[in-house]
Amino acid sequence: MPEKTKVLITVMTYPHPSKGYQEVICTAGITEAGEWIRLYPIDYRYQPKHRQFATFQWIEVELEKAPANKDNRPESYRPNLDSIQIIGEPLSTKSGWRERRDYIDPMPHQTIKEWKALHEKNKTSLGIVRPKRVLDLEIRPAEDEEWKPKWKALFSQPRLFGPQQKPLSKLPFTFHYIFECEDDDKPHSAMCEDWGLGVLFRKQAEQFGPDAAAKKVRKKYLNELCREDKDTRFFMGTRFPHNTWLVLGVFWPPKDQQQQLFG
Repeated sequence: MPEKTKVLITVMTYPHPSKGYQEVICTAGITEAGEWIRLYPIDYRYQPKHRQFATFQWIEVELEKAPANKDNRPESYRPNLDSIQIIGEPLSTKSGWRERRDYIDPMPHQTIKEWKALHEKNKTSLGIVRPKRVLDLEIRPAEDEEWKPKWKALFSQPRLFGPQQKPLSKLPFTFHYIFECEDDDKPHSAMCEDWGLGVLFRKQAEQFGPDAAAKKVRKKYLNELCREDKDTRFFMGTRFPHNTWLVLGVFWPPKDQQQQLFG
């Protein structure tokens, strides 16, 4: 039976086409018990406005464990989309992001090496990394400039029920954080699939073109979100079934005074 659960949404990824849902995003958050949870699938842009939550906003939703043959990660649950209820406004970033840090700071922070070891042990697939140093945000050409033919065919079909078709641009680039962890001086590389990154690229591309848009993304997600005065963390998760670790979102509160002195 579905169980109602309160979830603080922390992660929303850029949409991807879906045969069953037109398009889907990967969403993750933290329960009242302080546990990570993944909500999938959600056709976010096709949901009515009263069910379109924001990051760092609490929702209540009925959940069922994802079938093991489709997703065996322990944090993965299937939401009843009709049951989504938004609770209050998104948590504030005032006072050094205190409201948000009250939930994020107590969560386990591990290195990439440690999260991979936990995945090998018990399939842990969500977690936070506080990088020792962020070296770069590499811009790489996407493997395919356009959606595959099966997705193009999907977009060309008229919808018989629900909202009308919404255009979904494919990003012509992928963006990869290059960073070091405390226990390994060899840099790691992880693709960033944050919803905000994709939205920023699309808006900038419409005005300045794709190459300039990619540079704008790099400026914000590297030079602003990973500045020396930011206590930057990466919300990370695995892509099923390949279990590649990705940056699903970025958390960038200001460093407190003690961190400024000794960080």
